[in-house]
Amino acid sequence: MNQSYLRLIDANLNRLREGIRVVEDIFRYVYNDKQTALKLKELRHKARTNNYNELLETRDVKNDVLRASIKSEQNRSDMNSILIANFKRAQESSRVLEEFCKLISIEDSETFKYIRYELYNLEIVLTKITSNSK
Repeated sequence: MNQSYLRLIDANLNRLREGIRVVEDIFRYVYNDKQTALKLKELRHKARTNNYNELLETRDVKNDVLRASIKSEQNRSDMNSILIANFKRAQESSRVLEEFCKLISIEDSETFKYIRYELYNLEIVLTKITSNSK
């Protein structure tokens, strides 16, 4: 497979798991919500592929052309804005993974589609909860 595609998949796997982890930790440590934290942990653990070493070999952080943060990434007004930003980060990454995994594994592509839709559903429920607890 094209090395650039593998690099893209690696970056988006990291982005997806990181975004889910932030949301998971909010529900684990701030809200002490075991059920939600476990659901998010399950989704995070599904965000895997079998070619870890191959992906790692393509990682090139030093030459990432958009490595530096932009202003909007540096500003968060409250925990809810952190929650929303990380839901969006994870959803967008799962969409990229869904599309590019079609080139290597329809099964993986469907897994990332499942994760994306689960995140959409959780976002609706959880942002209502967090908005009401302000």
